[in-house]
Amino acid sequence: MLADLLTERTVRVGVEANDWQEVVDIAGRLLLDDGSIEPSYIDAMREVIQSLGPYVVIAPGVALLHGRPQHGVKRICMSLVVLKTPVKFGHPENDPVTLAFALGGVDERSHLDALAQLATLLSDEEAASRLHSARSVEEVLEVVRAFDHAAGADITT
Repeated sequence: MLADLLTERTVRVGVEANDWQEVVDIAGRLLLDDGSIEPSYIDAMREVIQSLGPYVVIAPGVALLHGRPQHGVKRICMSLVVLKTPVKFGHPENDPVTLAFALGGVDERSHLDALAQLATLLSDEEAASRLHSARSVEEVLEVVRAFDHAAGADITT
């Protein structure tokens, strides 16, 4: 569940960053400090954007930062940086970014459930709006917990 990945340790709100490289560093540092990745994974996330372009900006205002599992992921992990001032990544339609998620998987499949849950969360307009406008980590965690609770209720009904 997303609430297991997005925690007080892995979410920051009201973050100022000068450019997308700094956003990658901040989101990656959260995962590094949590013990989920090696420093090389931050470099890998940056290299993905440098080599493949800003396709990581997956929706208006939302970036999904990632690298390959073999580049230093220790366990499935996710962080979220809510930017105070949106940052351009170079995407023609979806810039600038306010929400930067960093995702790490230990193999090619293990993180797919987390990715699917994130996609469902972001497709909920109210939840996405609340994340974009969040002013505290607790606000973000409330949205995530409410989503996880609703998703769990849907599974059992």
